[in-house]
Amino acid sequence: MTKKDVRILAFESSCDETSTAVIKNGREIESLIVATQIKSHQRFGGVVPEVASRHHIEVITQITKEALDEANATWADIDAIAVTYGPGLVGALLIGVSAAKAASMATGIPLIGVDHIMGHIMAAQLKDEIEYPAIALQVSGGHTEIVLMKDPIHFEIVGDTRDDAAGEAYDKIGRVLGVNYPAGKTIDEWAHKGKDTFHFPRAMMEDDDYDFSFSGLKSAFINTCHHADQIHEELDKYDLAASFQASVVDVLSHKTIRAIKEYKPKTFILGGGVAANHGLRDRLAEEIEKLPANIKPKVILPDLKLCGDNAAMIGAAAYNLYKAGKFSDENLNADPSLELPYAESMLK
Repeated sequence: MTKKDVRILAFESSCDETSTAVIKNGREIESLIVATQIKSHQRFGGVVPEVASRHHIEVITQITKEALDEANATWADIDAIAVTYGPGLVGALLIGVSAAKAASMATGIPLIGVDHIMGHIMAAQLKDEIEYPAIALQVSGGHTEIVLMKDPIHFEIVGDTRDDAAGEAYDKIGRVLGVNYPAGKTIDEWAHKGKDTFHFPRAMMEDDDYDFSFSGLKSAFINTCHHADQIHEELDKYDLAASFQASVVDVLSHKTIRAIKEYKPKTFILGGGVAANHGLRDRLAEEIEKLPANIKPKVILPDLKLCGDNAAMIGAAAYNLYKAGKFSDENLNADPSLELPYAESMLK
């Protein structure tokens, strides 16, 4: 390595994944460790905050050592320590924040607090160079947002979900279909085997804003299934999945393309756990390809392994903050309700 290289040790513990990573220059993954808790939460049909926090405590020290060892690094090689401080489950966030602060105070290495949503979007930076301004469709368990990025550290929400996020809707309809948490991958697979025969609602698709609503779709799906049960009618699970996913993808892609036409970004990014959905990835790629050459942005779809919660994306985002001199101090605390700022146009 040369002296200009910057290595960041990152922590992520916002929900049910405990992760550490060493990232070089915001682009290169030298190590990435993810300790998943999915099996512990499956029997509950979702994440239990107290269980998640206990698992984070049990593994965070060990995976910190593993991340340093895999990167062939010592604490002396680390230029900054990054950690997710929100949004997320407060107990889970506190484990990561406490570990990062302890490491920073013990070693004297600067600390950087990172917004979890900014991290999801910056997973794209680990795959390709982002040209600014950029637009991101951020779709995860609790968030569905269209985000305008003026540069690597200034993000503004131009569209947000008003109720259930897309990922939440996937998990809730998955329970009705008997699919284990998390349901997104299975629903996506089933959708490719069925057809859109139920024609569920596309809420707010033609509204002038870029906001989303998936509670009506969720209710329509559940009511359809319950009615069928009452009259002893058997519905095709593949068609149900295909119809549900068609509604979600139609709305997300329609509003995203309209935002791209208005803001004319140089790069489009898909981020978050639902970014692993093949139906959504394919549709967006197809729709963007149809755009006129003068407004067609560069498209970055993150690697599937970086769509879920991971520390590599936090390290990538932290590098940009590091370069801008945006450091945290010992007062850094978990902020479970942390939000990116809204664009001024939304507040008028």
